[in-house]
Amino acid sequence: MPPFDLAALRGLDEAYHLHPFTDHRAMHAAGTHLVRTASGSTVVDESGRELLDGLAGLWCVNVGYGREEIVRAVAEQMRAVAFYPSFFNTTTEPTIRLAARLAGLAPARLRHTIFSNSGSEANESALKLIRAYWKLRGRRGKTKVLARSYAYHGVTLATTSLTGLPTCTEPFDLPLPGFLQVPGPNAYGSGKSPEEYGAWCLAETERAVAREGAETIAAMFVEPVQGAGGVIVPPEGHLAQLRELCRRHEILFVADEVITGFGRLGAWFASQLWSLDPDLMTMAKGITSGYLPLGATMVSDEIAEALEAGGYLAHGFTYTGHPATCAAALANLDLIEGEGLVERVRDDVGPRFQAALRSLASHPAVVEARGVGLIGALELRRPPRGPHAGAPPSMLGAAAHNLAREEGVIVRGIRDLVALAPPLVVTHEELGRMFDALEKALDRLFAER
Repeated sequence: MPPFDLAALRGLDEAYHLHPFTDHRAMHAAGTHLVRTASGSTVVDESGRELLDGLAGLWCVNVGYGREEIVRAVAEQMRAVAFYPSFFNTTTEPTIRLAARLAGLAPARLRHTIFSNSGSEANESALKLIRAYWKLRGRRGKTKVLARSYAYHGVTLATTSLTGLPTCTEPFDLPLPGFLQVPGPNAYGSGKSPEEYGAWCLAETERAVAREGAETIAAMFVEPVQGAGGVIVPPEGHLAQLRELCRRHEILFVADEVITGFGRLGAWFASQLWSLDPDLMTMAKGITSGYLPLGATMVSDEIAEALEAGGYLAHGFTYTGHPATCAAALANLDLIEGEGLVERVRDDVGPRFQAALRSLASHPAVVEARGVGLIGALELRRPPRGPHAGAPPSMLGAAAHNLAREEGVIVRGIRDLVALAPPLVVTHEELGRMFDALEKALDRLFAER
């Protein structure tokens, strides 16, 4: 490997690499930020500086960085069979074992999995399987799909149409026809309590179903906690009521657990925590802790039976059920189970994280703190003076992100808020340093001249 040459790498990056979700001119003016090594909850950048990763990569490095158990499992599998497809009536051992493992972890009716390479593809697969299911049931008119404002379900052409974030849809003139948006339970700034706003969301969803006709609506996609939309936590009982609404109108309920799965909320899945009994469930991120790309779409027995009875299933990807990624997932699940990380979030670091998050609610820069388990957000107030007093709308989060990084912690800036979701292995001492650094960043945001 050639020696590390930061200037040369930044030059190559600017010349040849298009980054996802990036303002390229601003990035290259400042210089691309490179991560060189990582261990536990810490990454080391191009300057050798250690940064606490308060976002677990991208909501995904649940077991932390540098886990040799996953590296060994992947290497051993690649020596045995580096790749073989699951096409042609064939597959590999890790793929079978992972499907069986997931069936034992997921809500009871979900026992069948088709694999993919990302959360976007997992939701894309769900959309196609749903269309096939209703066609096989003789209900070909059920093609429309409901999703919620502030939703994030991916960035393929169809999953962007599910995503309720204008920054994702407007540049591409989306959504496509047949994708309907109803309000998600983001009560912030509404003047209503979370319970009142949640009730209004349910009423608006009922009205949308009545307007469109339940006989035309195939499914509703729901993130139990809306992550990229701003860590929107539903009021108590809201999702159970939404689930019942879908059941009453014969609308399939899809739980998008790409962020919330694999221990993030102190349960294997939010669908179990809140008794959602979904018809389909999608996942990615924490399934391998980000070590290799893998997505999965789980379907109920009823849907699987219809699809299998329908004959040839013409859907999948070259890397569907890739043996090395499935081996990574199995090793990752071994770590989560063996180290009791789900219980650790539920009983230890989750409550500690939430207490520290809410202690910042009284900070002059903070309007609201919200979260559950090991995920949270702080809504920010525009400072009365200093360089950020005149920040454009929805830019305070980016400013706070930059200041937090200067203080040694990585958070995510979203609109006028910051979001956090550290690895499940984060220590008590690291949580203390993380929130101390964030508080210093907020002090600077609100008082810097």
